[in-house]
Amino acid sequence: MRRATLYLGPILAAALYLFCDLVPGKPQVTATAAVALLMAIWWIGEALPLAATSLVPMILFPLLGVMNSKDVAAQYYNTNIFLFLGGFIVALAMERWNLHRRIALRILLLFGVRPGWILLGFMAATWFLSMWISNTAATMMMVTIVLAIIVKIEEGVGREKMGRFGLALLIGVAYGASIGGIATLVGTPPNLSFTRLLVICFPRAPEISFATWFLFAAPVSLALLIAAWGLLWLVFAPRRGALAVDASLLRQQHRELGPMSLAEKLVLADFAILVVLWLFREEIDVGSFVIPGWARLLPAPAFISDGTVAIGMALLLFLLPSGARRGERLMDWATAERLPWGIVLLFGGGFALAKAFADSGLSDWIGESMKGASELGPIGLLSVVCLVITFLTELTSNTATAEMVLPVLAGLCRTISLNPLYLMVPATISCSCAFMLPVATPPNAIIFGTERLRIIDLAKTGFLLNLLGAALIVAAMHFLGPLVFGIDLGEMPGWASGQ
Repeated sequence: MRRATLYLGPILAAALYLFCDLVPGKPQVTATAAVALLMAIWWIGEALPLAATSLVPMILFPLLGVMNSKDVAAQYYNTNIFLFLGGFIVALAMERWNLHRRIALRILLLFGVRPGWILLGFMAATWFLSMWISNTAATMMMVTIVLAIIVKIEEGVGREKMGRFGLALLIGVAYGASIGGIATLVGTPPNLSFTRLLVICFPRAPEISFATWFLFAAPVSLALLIAAWGLLWLVFAPRRGALAVDASLLRQQHRELGPMSLAEKLVLADFAILVVLWLFREEIDVGSFVIPGWARLLPAPAFISDGTVAIGMALLLFLLPSGARRGERLMDWATAERLPWGIVLLFGGGFALAKAFADSGLSDWIGESMKGASELGPIGLLSVVCLVITFLTELTSNTATAEMVLPVLAGLCRTISLNPLYLMVPATISCSCAFMLPVATPPNAIIFGTERLRIIDLAKTGFLLNLLGAALIVAAMHFLGPLVFGIDLGEMPGWASGQ
């Protein structure tokens, strides 16, 4: 497939550019569509590394007269990318000092030793960690703990009795990682892609802050976690009395960590302060009263963003001593070099593509072409969007999917006079709902790599969870969306209509 898409992408893109004229008198529209087609095919087929494909706009947009190189380059670094970098540095500090493992084991010990609670404990621990560290890192760490528990139980009851419950534990960790990333802006790359793409497509759009996103996405994430747990328990629950889980293994692993070191305490404090600063930077309107934001105390509150806060707390980690060795800091650059720079380029390529969509007029052309979709009504259209993206992202990178689809939805919303948030927020969340296939997301691939489950085991529950997830997202946007984002389906906001 990689070899086929490597050649198919340029051939189809060249054919579109040479033989089509989407908007007479505006060659930039067709040129942008050709570049988007090339990138979409290469992203879907992974003909080149995703980050390498993301550099295509830097070459083709200036050559085809769509954007000048300075404007393209500016899209590769912005406050959203620094929010990602700052949050990731704090996450790396947690990993460096093993704080994430301590948090995970503490959560597991809180849930008890009955099989159902053990499953929920593993899922909840992974869910919480993946809000702040990468889904891949959260899964890798939790899988090692899960395998230790599975082996210990198998020694007591045998592998045959343990089998199905072991599948539930492994699949639950993967699902918990994907679902947890939904809850925060830094939890998974598509969320940050959305906040930037919204501003590119609608320059006057209100800021979607960390707190605003959390108020909407956290309840959705929690509901999806509970649904996933219930589904796994329904499908893989062991027979009553078949398993006797000994909590001593978890307590032993927790004891082996020893008392919290000074470094762990400082990283935990830095992390806690970061979350508080994110949540309360802007005022929070809870209906009967308003919680004022701390940024209002500064001379220019509008100059501060979540990215500013993230970099500030990340930089602090390079200053504070670890207390472990003389001259050692909580964070060093050798650890920070593990930052996923490829994701940064993937962000930039998507942002450049979205900027070209908006500036060239391609978004408006696509919106006009899809105008008939408005006949489905808002809920019908939203349901179709969530289902299509949920199953599309089973085969494509979730970040690449977000960056291909969101500009298209922006153009559609502008054409049918629908608040863009009504479609773009659920579409973003749907990009993280890939529960069926090992290739869909790194957490799925990691648990499949344990060689303890088959694709059918993952696909059976994943298909049902995909449908449940789409239904939950639609319901949340319809009932909670108007409260959090101020959406009125009967009115197009001025920032989106250009008035």
